Amino acid sequence: MARKTSDPSTTAAAGTDGPAAAVLLSGGNPQIAKGEGDGPVQAWIAATPGWKREVARRLDALVVQAAPGVRKAVKYNSPLYGADGEGWFLSLRGFDKYVKVAFFRGALLDSPPPGASKQKEVRYLDVREGDAIDEPRFIDWVRQASRLPGERV
Repeated sequence: MARKTSDPSTTAAAGTDGPAAAVLLSGGNPQIAKGEGDGPVQAWIAATPGWKREVARRLDALVVQAAPGVRKAVKYNSPLYGADGEGWFLSLRGFDKYVKVAFFRGALLDSPPPGASKQKEVRYLDVREGDAIDEPRFIDWVRQASRLPGERV
């Protein structure tokens, strides 16, 4: 079930002159039109409510730092990160109590992320309010993941 947010600071959409009504899906994930490039990802981040916005902003910056030239898109209401011609290696998703980072080939990483998945190779990192991100470890995971063949979604 979708709900509209009334917080105008969460509603800036890429390519618009003013705030647009952002719709939050159940669980608090922003509904953003799919698109390629940094613009749709920044619109998703801007529409992410509360403390999760700053977490998403920081994770996005760390991905860019670890994988310069990373390809970005929003599909299925989630930011995706990948390498040209290699598919997607990481995604973000907002939930009520955490931001979920999915490493599509996370099981193949040296010291993989802690969250298991029903999918054999996928591993997750959940960042909750107040959690400190282990930035050196996250950057290492992103560097490793960006060198592996990605998902075709």
